[in-house]
Amino acid sequence: MKLTVVGGGSTYTPELIDGIAGRRTSLDVDEIVLVDPDAERLAVVGPFSQRLLDHAGHPAKVRTTSVLEEGVEGASAVLLQLRVGGQTARRSDETFPLVCDCVGQETTGAGGLAKALRTVPVVLDIAERVRKVAGDDTWIVNFTNPVGIVTRALLEAGHKAVGLCNVAITFQRWTSQLLGLRPDQVKLEHVGLNHLTWERGLIVDGENVLPKLIEEHSEELAGHIGIPAALIRRLGVVPSYYLKYFYEHDEVVAKQKHERPRADVVIEVENELLKVYQDPKVVTKPEALSQRGGAYYSEAAVQLVHSLTSGAPGEEHVVNVRNNGALPFLPDDAVIEVPSIVDGHGAAPLPVKPVEPGFAGLISHVTGYEYLALEAAIHGGRDRVADALLAHPLIGQYSIAEKLADELVAENKDLLPWAKA
Repeated sequence: MKLTVVGGGSTYTPELIDGIAGRRTSLDVDEIVLVDPDAERLAVVGPFSQRLLDHAGHPAKVRTTSVLEEGVEGASAVLLQLRVGGQTARRSDETFPLVCDCVGQETTGAGGLAKALRTVPVVLDIAERVRKVAGDDTWIVNFTNPVGIVTRALLEAGHKAVGLCNVAITFQRWTSQLLGLRPDQVKLEHVGLNHLTWERGLIVDGENVLPKLIEEHSEELAGHIGIPAALIRRLGVVPSYYLKYFYEHDEVVAKQKHERPRADVVIEVENELLKVYQDPKVVTKPEALSQRGGAYYSEAAVQLVHSLTSGAPGEEHVVNVRNNGALPFLPDDAVIEVPSIVDGHGAAPLPVKPVEPGFAGLISHVTGYEYLALEAAIHGGRDRVADALLAHPLIGQYSIAEKLADELVAENKDLLPWAKA
């Protein structure tokens, strides 16, 4: 099987390769093509990826190319892990909202909208080119943020796509360690939208052990996700890390005004990693890669690709998928993040027990924003940007939405064709 990674020059790609190397028996990959416009990065990441596979005794061969069509021809699955504008654009996303005392973050709020506006047109162009060359049956696995909006764009355009995030698998791995269990013994009741999810259950041998986990480990949970332990105990669920931007918004903004942007930290980590990757003696994943973010993505991605391409019976994965009635308070074409059965036909959400009003209301609110964000990303226009910002629960005020719209357009004028006029 041929697997193509678009954005393959990322310093994170070796994490994915390491996951493939460890799944030799279940994912029959013999060719991996890394596609990236940055030839210099490919010249470093490509050889290092091959060394990882060789050291693990995996027979797959790595190729690199800057030509998308060459990279995707004959591919069974194409993984998207793009960052349009690079870390420089990310730094902007994390800083310009602070002028209005709004959270600066690359996947939610005004920064998340900026990323969606830059990313959706590029991803749709790539997907169309993939379909022309690789055919209609090629699966697109989207790890590109904001995953929910980008995945919905792909599905609306008729592509065979599934969205993937590492939040659920990270929580499963971490809590299984707390409980002294294997990850496959722990099943999540995970519900929401991408980067807006709650764990409402942790099922072990048919029993929900989440109440016990919260009772015994609320302080550890709080430290892990960045919200008060008292709030976790009150909610009776475990929110994702990204809910701190909603539940602790003002406190987060106050910290962000005095901390270095995450983009600056990542730039330093990436420079260090590239130096390590260049060393021909390095044949295993460096410890510094854990600082890059995206923990356990490799495991989740490899397992998902296996389910989509192996012809095996359906397996359960937490993915971004069309709602299709799973959450009855949302439109069927909304993209949600829930446990789903995945096989060669795609992903279908499993039934979800009724969602509590406090969570359902926020899910509905952000879904409305995501619809407007996608309209702005596809059609452009400063006023569409302002409309989306006005609909976002972290913004929601006319004067702030107007100012942030102008800031966003000014910050991204070189990356948004319609903003140059």
